[in-house]
Amino acid sequence: MLAAVGVDSLQEIFERQIPEGVRLNRELELPPGLPEQDVYEHLRALAARNTSAEDELSFLGAGMYDHYVPALIDMLTERSEFLTPYTPYQPEISQGGLQVMFEYQTAISELTGLPVSNASAYEGPSAVAAAGYLAKLHNGKAKFVVSAGMHPHSIETLRTNAHGYGMEVVEVPLRDGVTDPDAWAQAIDEDTSAAIFAQPNFYGAVEDGAALAAAAKAIATEPPSADGSAEGRPARTRAHGGAQAPVVIAQVDPIALGVLASPGECGVDVAVGEGQPLGNRLDFGGPSFGLFAAREEYLRRMPGRIAGETRDVDGRRGFVLTLQTREQHIRREKATSNICTAQALNALAGVVYLTWLGRRGIVELGELLLARTHYARETLSAIEGVEKLHEQPVIREFALRLDADVSAVRRRCAAEGVNPGVDLQAITGRKADRGGLLVAVTEKRSRADIDRLAGVLAQAVAAEREAAVAVYPMAGHR
Repeated sequence: MLAAVGVDSLQEIFERQIPEGVRLNRELELPPGLPEQDVYEHLRALAARNTSAEDELSFLGAGMYDHYVPALIDMLTERSEFLTPYTPYQPEISQGGLQVMFEYQTAISELTGLPVSNASAYEGPSAVAAAGYLAKLHNGKAKFVVSAGMHPHSIETLRTNAHGYGMEVVEVPLRDGVTDPDAWAQAIDEDTSAAIFAQPNFYGAVEDGAALAAAAKAIATEPPSADGSAEGRPARTRAHGGAQAPVVIAQVDPIALGVLASPGECGVDVAVGEGQPLGNRLDFGGPSFGLFAAREEYLRRMPGRIAGETRDVDGRRGFVLTLQTREQHIRREKATSNICTAQALNALAGVVYLTWLGRRGIVELGELLLARTHYARETLSAIEGVEKLHEQPVIREFALRLDADVSAVRRRCAAEGVNPGVDLQAITGRKADRGGLLVAVTEKRSRADIDRLAGVLAQAVAAEREAAVAVYPMAGHR
């Protein structure tokens, strides 16, 4: 084989194909093999070091949430006809799987207020990147404008993909906890491919989605009147005789959509999001699935797969894969996606969960979260040394600022069996987030749980403030 391809060794193949800068150039640091029973003991010891959401009172969030998962979901997703199939290439033997996809798409379309949904994407951040690529294909422009309120992992994923596209990502700052409307409008111009924001944003604040969408689309204005007047047109477009509006993309929380106006109502073109809260557990960061819904004009540029409803030769209702946009199915140059698995089993959990809740249930869940989050926010912000990061409305998650070292406070709380939330700066890397704590409340956190968090957090903050004064007596508190 080596002779046939004209090389002398396997190493020569590697040297020709892999740049020097990314070669390891040493043996892998792997220990010698072990007997099976020793491997089991080693893995069991590693697993024992983990702390699950059931081992502590957890208020962690930041994209993954500890919602209740009904037993019904396990019962259905573990059935072999759903658990073992891969891709429903043959509709005549895949009607159950195809119907699941169709029902899932229907539920997501109703939830987002957008007419088309795929089934589905890998997870939330890659869905954002895929939406960016859709926008690039749609208008060919060179810039993404992104609110700083987007999840940092989503911004990072978008930047990675944008680099490959040769595109620029412009980040718009927040003001009073939400996207700065003036900076947002100023950043969007005739070169903007997509304008992207989160609802609610990463800091828990509810954005004015309709206003952000309208401002993004203000770039597309009617040309001057017959007399040449440019009256009323945005100054940045007058010289261009009107411009095509960017694609407006919203990264949404599916649970919050039970009580918020849908993306479709707000004028959003593409809605994406993380599906984990819909019946998927916190299983070491995954797997989960990504939501992706859009207006019909973007149908043929959507990633992944779309199942459709049809009639067979006998007039019976049936389901088929209507659209598959990856390179395996169509000519490579026309592919809009490289998704090779659709997380369909996780999406099945999502549609079972939404069906279990029902139309009224998801509203009641949202209202419950509103009430409990309000109580938690007011209770915690009343603690000395703790204040709200912003005053905007919140639904399930909110940000606080501590007058103490957040990592040290979290360690003190963990010692009491309570995880108080996420260290904002540890995730965002932003200096402005120093002292920030992001707290998430689900329906599994009762009023008594919130009161316990308040007591533990108050003690931890007080202890850290005292420790800081002892070390820096002349400096006082931060």
